[in-house]
Amino acid sequence: MANEVARRLVHASGAVIPLTYLLVDEVIWQHVRWILVAGTVVTVLLEVMRLFAGLEWVVYDKLTREYEQDNVAGYALYVFGGTAVGLAFEPRIAVPAVLMLTLGDPVSGLLGSGELRTIKRWPVLLAMFGTCFLLAYPFLPVHAAAIAALAATLADGVKPVVATYVIDDNITIPIAAALAAFLVV
Repeated sequence: MANEVARRLVHASGAVIPLTYLLVDEVIWQHVRWILVAGTVVTVLLEVMRLFAGLEWVVYDKLTREYEQDNVAGYALYVFGGTAVGLAFEPRIAVPAVLMLTLGDPVSGLLGSGELRTIKRWPVLLAMFGTCFLLAYPFLPVHAAAIAALAATLADGVKPVVATYVIDDNITIPIAAALAAFLVV
C-alpha cells in the first residue's frame, strides 16, 4: 500500500505544470509546451535506458508495477498523453484534461486500489466523474465539462485490451477528455 500511495503522489505532482501556467503570470502556454516536450525527451531516454540498457534505479522498483518491467512504464504513457494534449489543444481544453490525469486518476486509483477489474465499481466511477467535473468546470461550459469528465471516467474505469495488452489509462484519460471537450466546445 505504501508504494501505491507513493505512486499516486508522484502522479499528482504532475499538476505542478498546468498549475504553474495558471498561477504564474510570466508563464505562457508556449513555455508549458516546451516543458512538456523536454519532459517527453527525458522520458524517452529513460525508458530506452531502462528497457534496453538495463538501467535500474530503486525508484523503478518502488513506482513501477510488475507488468511494466518489460514494457513501456505507466509514467511514460502519462508524459506522452499529457504532452500530446498540451501540444494539440489550447489551454482551456488542455489544462483540465491534464488535471484530470494528474489529480482525478490518483483519486480513482486510491479508491479502487488492489482491484483487478475490467470495469471499476460504480462508487469509484462516480468519484472520478465528480473530481474530473470539478477540475473542468472552471475552464469549460457546464455541458463540455460534463462530457469531458465522462470521457475521462470511461477512460479510467473501463480497461480495453488490444492483443492481450491492456491500454493504460495514463495515456487515454487526457486524450479522451481533451477530444470530448474539443468536440463539444
